[in-house]
Amino acid sequence: MNLLENGLNFNWSGALELIITNGLKIILLIIGLMIAAPLGKKIISKTITAASNKEKISQGRIRTLEKLLINIYSYVLIFLFIVMLFGIFEIPVAPLLAGAGVLGLAIGFGAQGLVSDVVTGFFLLLEKQVEVDEYVTAGGYDGIVEEVGLRTTKIRSFDGTLNFVPNREISGVSNHSRGTMRALVDIGISYEDNIDEAMAVLQTICDEFKENDDRFKEGPDVLGVQSIGSSDIVLRVLGQTENMAQWAVERDMRKRIKEAFDAAGIEIPYPHQVNVDKT
Repeated sequence: MNLLENGLNFNWSGALELIITNGLKIILLIIGLMIAAPLGKKIISKTITAASNKEKISQGRIRTLEKLLINIYSYVLIFLFIVMLFGIFEIPVAPLLAGAGVLGLAIGFGAQGLVSDVVTGFFLLLEKQVEVDEYVTAGGYDGIVEEVGLRTTKIRSFDGTLNFVPNREISGVSNHSRGTMRALVDIGISYEDNIDEAMAVLQTICDEFKENDDRFKEGPDVLGVQSIGSSDIVLRVLGQTENMAQWAVERDMRKRIKEAFDAAGIEIPYPHQVNVDKT
């Protein structure tokens, strides 16, 4: 009985020592991970910034590469953490990797979507189809690109929704942030107003914006009569602006046109309700 008790005491003591030792190793491993993660990200950011200063890379491209490299770095850290964790518990890693290879072949057909995501993401980056902070239409979503990854692309819609779009669903990309953008304003006048007079007022406004608004890269100019409706004649103004400035420019022009038309006595038609007294 005494021998059995001594054996149990010895086993418990050894197990407790092993738990404490492994616990300390795990804590040190976690601390190392917590130090390496931000330090590596900072090094990546500084390296990308230094390289961009030499190669004159655009800011959007810098942020795209930075986010991608940080993403890859995070995956590598997680992999190393798992391998070292197995090492602490003296679990052979090589058989696990071999088994993972066999398992990977077994589920390969089921993971075709993931492979397609990675391949598509690679070509999105290689061909510079999209970059961070650009306005795009991709995968059925309109918005600003926040991140381009190997598996998903994050697009922030203008209502604030963050869309995680699998890269395999991006069959075509419309990039609205390359080159100048179109600012287009259609304004209606009544049939009683003089078209030439209205166009002259519009051209005066266009000249004001052309001289004083640096957002315009070309124009604006009055194109003429765009359409003839049931209650109005629509005149069109068109110009080219810098990226992402077209909506603000259009709002400012509509406000200025309304003020100028009011001053010139030119009516902008709107629906009228007529009450007929049958008595």
